[in-house]
Amino acid sequence: MKRVVITGMGGLSPIGSDWHTIEQNLRMGATGIRFMDDWKKYTELNTRLGAPVAGFDRPAHYPRKMVRSMGRVALMSTRASELALQAAGLLDDPCIKDGRMGVSYGSSTGSPDAVLDFGNMLLNHASAGINANSYLKMMSHTAAVNIGVFFGLRGRIIPTSSACTSGSQGIGYAYEAIKYGHQALMIAGGAEELCATEAAVFDTLYATSTRNAEPQLTPRPFDRDRDGLVIGEGACSLILEEREHALARGANIRAEIVGFATNSDGSHVTQPEAETMYRAMELALENAGLPPTRVGYISAHGTATDRGDVAESHATYRLFGGNTPVSALKSYTGHTLGACGALEAMVAVEMMNRGWFHATANLDNPDPACAPLDYLTREGRNIDTDCVMSNNFAFGGINTSLLFVRPEQG
Repeated sequence: MKRVVITGMGGLSPIGSDWHTIEQNLRMGATGIRFMDDWKKYTELNTRLGAPVAGFDRPAHYPRKMVRSMGRVALMSTRASELALQAAGLLDDPCIKDGRMGVSYGSSTGSPDAVLDFGNMLLNHASAGINANSYLKMMSHTAAVNIGVFFGLRGRIIPTSSACTSGSQGIGYAYEAIKYGHQALMIAGGAEELCATEAAVFDTLYATSTRNAEPQLTPRPFDRDRDGLVIGEGACSLILEEREHALARGANIRAEIVGFATNSDGSHVTQPEAETMYRAMELALENAGLPPTRVGYISAHGTATDRGDVAESHATYRLFGGNTPVSALKSYTGHTLGACGALEAMVAVEMMNRGWFHATANLDNPDPACAPLDYLTREGRNIDTDCVMSNNFAFGGINTSLLFVRPEQG
């Protein structure tokens, strides 16, 4: 079996679209949560909070004919992939177009504007607004397909549309495609564009934060005063590569992926299950051949919902005890749905390579109903570790766990 490494990363997030900016905001405790003034028109929507990617638009060097099939989610995915390919030194390399590179990428859904066009057809019995690209923008695999077409990739396409685990499954399935010799390189990750409809999904479950007048104080994962999640948006792409292929071309290896696992609860569509969360983490460690004591940091899913935080914390405590540092990126970016698994993996890898790990924003008083984990608070912490875990748990009872280690050069 092949060893799989990360040679490039690129992401767009509510707290920045380059590592320098992201790290600055993490160190300052500056979140990307905003009051969404445009959402006032939705009279029965309780939350007015979101986390947009500020200032993003079609890059000027993207030809119009290449973006006609892209909504915002596909456009962000393509830009994140371009940044990752540049970082890996592969953007103009012929090897990405000869079948050696594939795509494993996901989002919860396609672009809502395109969905609206078809909804208008059903409601008003009129197909005005629908064109040849409408479905291509709406389809759940719009990100994966548009990435492949834009960069001329001829390898396998693996769409992952599994809500909050879309990005982490994208990475995991890409890892397996390389590990078992099916591809030499993969673009892996996930994306989501912000829409009030996604907030409404959680609003109907009374799971959104309604701290509308204090966006800087929410969400609050694992905190006793949390009142729900905030929806965000973003995109993140990782370049995964077979290790020998990367070494042969002199690539800068950022991390090695050594473990991945995914399973399902098989019990309830929206209620998390601590037992299967625990088992997903355990399976990832078994896949890597590592003991729990090897893990020096855990990137938590950390949605700031009561049942989710409690279940996740107890599953984590059961496997790791209370001494492994834990924090949640969603406290800064909101819940970016299809993007979160990839963004959180990227940030965990960056922090592992630098030895500083961010705190969970707004975690002032850990909820006594949550397990007594080593929650990172305030200014974060300097930690010297060569192994980190990133976990995500989604609607449908889908659980994922990824393990990354600091790279060996040579």
